[in-house]
Amino acid sequence: MPQSNETHYDFSQEELLICVISRLLKGIEHVACGVSSPIPGSAALLQRKLSGGSTRVTILLSENLQFLNDGVTELFDCAAQGRIGAFFLSGGQIDGKGNINLVGVGDYPQHKARWSGSFGSGFLYFVVPRVILFREEHTRRTMVETVDFISAPGLSEPGVYRPGGPYALVTSLGHFSFDKKRGGFCLETIHPDHSLEEIQDNTGFDFTIADGLKETPVPEPELLELLRGQIAEEVADPYPKFAKVVWGV
Repeated sequence: MPQSNETHYDFSQEELLICVISRLLKGIEHVACGVSSPIPGSAALLQRKLSGGSTRVTILLSENLQFLNDGVTELFDCAAQGRIGAFFLSGGQIDGKGNINLVGVGDYPQHKARWSGSFGSGFLYFVVPRVILFREEHTRRTMVETVDFISAPGLSEPGVYRPGGPYALVTSLGHFSFDKKRGGFCLETIHPDHSLEEIQDNTGFDFTIADGLKETPVPEPELLELLRGQIAEEVADPYPKFAKVVWGV
């Protein structure tokens, strides 16, 4: 069982997840985020502050947080040239091999439910070195044994050129790393007020458990101060609704 943190400060789930993801971005020179990624985007901005500005952040459609002249097309060019170190992907379904499904539920093409589509996920999954999978909902509906449709594969056959791929999975229950050699996830930490049994009950795929499994560190007071001040103001540019709901900005 994980060891519990002795002190719990007053923080929201969003703030906890932002801090979890921010730690996973340490050492990255350039982080890019999509238009619907307020928690990852906030984490990237927090890491930029903690790095003293050495981490560069690009958030699509932001007025002040992107340098792109040609939007998504230029983002793909940067990724292909190795100029993006981390990106975030999600999925209506994520399975134990790191495959993601952004298309729909059921047999293709007669889906029972249809989602927005894969867009460039397959490309970015192959070329960005540190892809962090993020999905708040952690249930057997989202964390499945096998996705119904592969929008982007977590693994490739030997000999396939692939500098990128899954690095971690962060959900409302815990943080997993991805072992490319084994081809699966490993549970690294469990978020406060949750348990290993809860994660096992709500996960449709098998995963390993890290030696010395611990509770996810809670946000420190100085990080919460940063989030609720400078970061909240910056986040209000690309994600105004999120900033208002979470921080009242």
